[in-house]
Amino acid sequence: MKLSVIMPVHNEVETINVIIERILNIPVVHELIIVDDGSSDGTIEAVEKITSDKIKILRHEKNKGKGAAVRTGFDAASGDIVVIQDADLEYDPQDYAKLLKPIEDGEAEVVYGVRSLETQRIIMRMGNQFVTWVTNFIHGQRLKDMETCYKMMKREIAQKLELECRGFDVEAEMTSKILQEGHQIHQLPISYTARYENKKLSPLDGIPTIKALLKYRNWRPSS
Repeated sequence: MKLSVIMPVHNEVETINVIIERILNIPVVHELIIVDDGSSDGTIEAVEKITSDKIKILRHEKNKGKGAAVRTGFDAASGDIVVIQDADLEYDPQDYAKLLKPIEDGEAEVVYGVRSLETQRIIMRMGNQFVTWVTNFIHGQRLKDMETCYKMMKREIAQKLELECRGFDVEAEMTSKILQEGHQIHQLPISYTARYENKKLSPLDGIPTIKALLKYRNWRPSS
């Protein structure tokens, strides 16, 4: 199966070269779709210097938010499977093969990587745990980490989600819609180290996340 990695990027010049190198070193990666979301710090210039036929660069001239960048990436993906990758080095692409296996084996269509949140600051950890609890309460699930970046799924599922959220609330929208479509979310532990340099997510992002969970709790696709 071919894996498309979707990487939304906004002002990540300090880490972009490192994360791209790590991704390209993973044998299962078919393509890396970098969606530059209005960066102004030299990120796009750094990316354009990297020579690889696996890299596809898409640009938002203005910053639209992570959700908009994810949708742009999903729409452009050509692999059988897609996974979302942050650019800030919190996640390890070495986990791709582990997450991909249940899909390859026909045991799952959607797989979430579950983080240990021990390295997170307590307010962020509590926020993550709370929105996961709300997700489980609304949807009758037993998810361990709704907010994880590593959401891997078949491409046709991703492209059917009709994503509307522009910000970090896209994590709640994706999860709600995946569950409303009747897909079971397979969960596996992954490596994770919280970082706070240039961190864009804040505890206040929990508010639109809860709103998205409520908004999409009864969602149905348009077709």
